[in-house]
Amino acid sequence: MKKKVLGLLIAILVISNLFASISLASWFDEEDDINSNQIKIGFLLKTMQEERYLRDKFAFEDEVKRLGAKLIFDAASNDENLQLARFKRMLDKNVDVVVLQPVSSNKTSKMIELAHKQGVKVVGYDSLILNADLDAHVMQDSWAVGRLQGEAMLEWFKEKKGKVEGNVVLIKGHPNDSNAIMMTSGAKRIIKNNSGLNLVAERWHKGWSSDKAMATAVELLDKYDNNIDAFICNNSGMARGVVAALEAKGLADSDKVFVAGSDADLQNIKYLVQGKQNVEIFKKIKPLAKAAANLAYKLAKNPTKEIKELTVVDRMLDNGYKEVPTIVTPIVRVIKDNIDQTVIKANFYDKDDIYKD
Repeated sequence: MKKKVLGLLIAILVISNLFASISLASWFDEEDDINSNQIKIGFLLKTMQEERYLRDKFAFEDEVKRLGAKLIFDAASNDENLQLARFKRMLDKNVDVVVLQPVSSNKTSKMIELAHKQGVKVVGYDSLILNADLDAHVMQDSWAVGRLQGEAMLEWFKEKKGKVEGNVVLIKGHPNDSNAIMMTSGAKRIIKNNSGLNLVAERWHKGWSSDKAMATAVELLDKYDNNIDAFICNNSGMARGVVAALEAKGLADSDKVFVAGSDADLQNIKYLVQGKQNVEIFKKIKPLAKAAANLAYKLAKNPTKEIKELTVVDRMLDNGYKEVPTIVTPIVRVIKDNIDQTVIKANFYDKDDIYKD
C-alpha cells in the first residue's frame, strides 16, 4: 500500500509540479514544537522538481522516525536565495543538525557560517558543498556516474557502428553544481581517451531543466544536420528532454542515437524498454538518505566527537576549504536487459509500473 501511495504522490508531483514555488514544510511536517527536547534534524533539498526527490524525502523521514527524532523538511525550487531563507527558517526552529543539498555548490558557505554560530552542524547531501567548513558529506560517486555512462557509450559505438567514432554532446545540469561537474568530468575522461570521439558541445542547463535540454538538443541537431551520435545527460529529466527532441526529428531510436541519463526516473526506464534510450544510472536512494539521516542523528547526539568516531568514512574529499569526511553509497548501471535485476529487484519499481501500457 505504501508503495502505491508513493507512486501516486510521484505521479502528482511530476504532472503538476505545484510545489515548485511554495514551502513544503507545512505539507510534510507535523506541528513543530521548537522548545521540545526531541532531537530535530533539518533536511533541505534543492528542489522537488525531479521524480526521485519524494523518494529521498520518504526514506530520510523513515530513518529519522526510526531513530526517535523529528524531521524538519523543506525544498528550495532550485533558487539560491530561497534556499538561504528556508535554511534560516530551519535554524529558527532550533534544529540540531541540517542535512543540506545545495542549489549551488559554491554559494553555500554563508549558510554553514550561520549554522555554526548557533552550534548547528551541517551534513552535505548528494552535491558537495565547496569552499566551506562542511562537517561531513554523504554522496553517491558522481564521477563514477559519468564514467559508467561513458563506458556504456563506448559499448554502443562498438556494437552499432563497428568503431568508436562519432559526435557526442554533454547535457550538463545546473551551473556550479558539484554533481554536474563531477558527472561531466567522468564522462569527459572517457571521451578524451578515445580519439575517434568528437565532443561537439557541452551545455549547462539552469535548474536542470528538461525543456532547456530539449531546446539545446533541437538546436544542435539542426546545426549538425542530425549528425549527433550520442547525448550524455547529467540527469533523467534532461534525458527526457533530449528524447523529446529526437522524437520530433524521427530519431528516438536507441540503435540510431545513444542517450544516457541518471536517476532512473520511471519514464526513462520505460524509454529503455521502448528502445528510445540506452542507459540510466540507478542511484540507490534509500542507502543515501538513510546514511545521511543516521549520521545527522549521531552528530546531534555526540556533538563533540569526530566524524570518524561515529561512522565509517569512505574517503576524505577536498572541497576547497578542508578535507571533508565523506560516506559514499552505491550506484548501478541500468540497461534494457538488466531492469529486472536492478530497479525491480531493489523494489524501486513494480514490474507493472514499467511494462504495462
